[in-house]
Amino acid sequence: MTRGARAGRAGAGRRRKGATLTDHESQRETMVRRQLRARGIANDHVLQAFREVPRERFVPDDLAEFAYDDSPLPIGEGQTISQPYIVASMIEAAEVEPGDRVLEVGAGSGYAAALLSRIAARVFAVERHAVLAREARERAATLGYANLDIIAGDGMEGLPEEAPFDAILVAARGIEVPEALKRQLAIGGRMIIPVGGEDVQQLRCLVRRAEETWDSHDIAPVRFVPLLPGSVPENGTRAASDHRPAREKGVSELIAEAAVPLPAIDDPAFARAFDRFADRRVVMLGESSHGTHEFYAARAAITQHLVRHHGFTVVAVEGDWPDAAAYDRYVRGRPQREGAPSPFRRFPTWMWRNTVMPGFLQGLREINAGRDDADKAGFYGLDIYNMSGSIEAVLAYLDEHDPRAAAVARERYGCLTPWQADPATYGRAALRRGYAECEDAVVAQCRDLLEQALAHDGESFGAAMNARLVASAERYYRVMYYGGPESWNLRDSHMAETLEHLLDERGPGAKAVVWAHNSHIGDARATEMGAARGEHNIGQLARERWGEDVALVGFGTHGGTVTAASDWDAEREVKRIVPSRGDSFERLCHDSGTARFLLDLSAGDAAARRLREPLLERFIGVIYRPETERWSHYSEAVPADQFDAWAWFDETRALEPLVRQEPHGQPPETWPFGL
Repeated sequence: MTRGARAGRAGAGRRRKGATLTDHESQRETMVRRQLRARGIANDHVLQAFREVPRERFVPDDLAEFAYDDSPLPIGEGQTISQPYIVASMIEAAEVEPGDRVLEVGAGSGYAAALLSRIAARVFAVERHAVLAREARERAATLGYANLDIIAGDGMEGLPEEAPFDAILVAARGIEVPEALKRQLAIGGRMIIPVGGEDVQQLRCLVRRAEETWDSHDIAPVRFVPLLPGSVPENGTRAASDHRPAREKGVSELIAEAAVPLPAIDDPAFARAFDRFADRRVVMLGESSHGTHEFYAARAAITQHLVRHHGFTVVAVEGDWPDAAAYDRYVRGRPQREGAPSPFRRFPTWMWRNTVMPGFLQGLREINAGRDDADKAGFYGLDIYNMSGSIEAVLAYLDEHDPRAAAVARERYGCLTPWQADPATYGRAALRRGYAECEDAVVAQCRDLLEQALAHDGESFGAAMNARLVASAERYYRVMYYGGPESWNLRDSHMAETLEHLLDERGPGAKAVVWAHNSHIGDARATEMGAARGEHNIGQLARERWGEDVALVGFGTHGGTVTAASDWDAEREVKRIVPSRGDSFERLCHDSGTARFLLDLSAGDAAARRLREPLLERFIGVIYRPETERWSHYSEAVPADQFDAWAWFDETRALEPLVRQEPHGQPPETWPFGL
């Protein structure tokens, strides 16, 4: 899973004095990415204009260090430069294109007009305050914006001598749209203007359809200064305004309104809340740690409900295929393979040998008891770590069904044999010359078994999947020593392909529930791992494969305890979770005041819209280091793009292993067969 976190959030370090041009260029790019694109501004012309025009040149020198804050700033004469997002929203709504003639009313510092001039062929801007108009003209000239004219005058009258305009943007409110401005729109032209009373206005789009026909619709609530007649000489004044959106509810307040409160996990109504995903082909249930009881208990309840009532027959987990096969035999009432080792004995054993799993597996077994074999739900592992277990399973199958082929397979796997117990050692050795031929051998074995599985029974399909795992694991352990995203991408590609094979094998109507960490199921394209490091994951790959037939449900918590280790293969510990950071997605959920809830992030409501911007999000794997939590366990993500929904458990407790001394104790050899 993703444990590291890279650079701090936007604004970190921005209070430094004497920022260089290079600093401002970087800040502009960050503004575009976080304040505009992340909030839904998608027009390439608009985004490029914001990258190009230096906002620091349009504010007083003593405020230049704040130029790229997500807020308005004072510019003198009691006026402000508007919040970048509001300006971008207005320009995008006006659909300004190259070749257009544009009028802006209320030029202020000239920033919006400058942006428009980087898109349109000709821009005229009118400003009532003569001193502001003069300063804006000087800025435009200094920056070389020759297609921009800034005029001191009465904006309510527009510029009839330069009309018609393809777009008119008005940066002051009116009770109604001025008739003179309506008449100066070209046929097909668009006007963006705030309309309404003193406290709140609606940003309105007016489109001229014909000589005497205009259509209009509202875009968003805002707050602007009044649109007044006349002009103000250089020594004049008028009331100030901040040009900000009208007072919006806080994100936590919006989450509280949109969230569906959840009852206790053992209440039947808990799982019914997830019926909204019952028609999907794939439902992925995440976790923000590998050691939280509530995440496992909730996923168990949801999964049993979907299997029992909605026809899901594939339960696929972030666990190893050969180990999961033992659980699969149990839940489907099949005999265990003779001599097979007890499953899931490698670190971290608590992930699949914990106090939640017996009841969950028993529940699946009881559901399956009354079903035909074709309709029984199976339990499958998607992961690639247990290479040795898969080799043993392949050889055992071939020994029983084709001893001659078994001999060939033993020869092919010979180069791997010395490292079966510790495949990471193979990875180090394979960096040297002389081991490359092993890949060809294991891939050949995989291909042979996959071909046989085309006319398979259940046993040959399992053998083919084990052979695939060996081939993938061989590559994985070899490339992991090179570093970079390749090993992560190979692992998640293998898991996604295994899921696809499972759905194909179970038939065209098959539906799957997937259990994996949030870092695997949350669409990587909406996270730092995808945007900054070029990593993909199973959630992204599933969306690309099945589109809206996939539901990605993340799970999160604010505080409590967690089962984790301090280092890989170290002792299991129960650790206290540091309460979520004040600037994190988790803190917004905590501040909603709702202990358990399900939040639909695909609904398009106000909460989802506000969660379409980067936030810090916590990721705890099998290792937890609270002493370096910010850098070890937080990373940026855009929640509403990352997940379709979010399940929240404010206070959680550590997952308990079946034997408390695990990983180094000896768990019951009868598990899971003696349930």
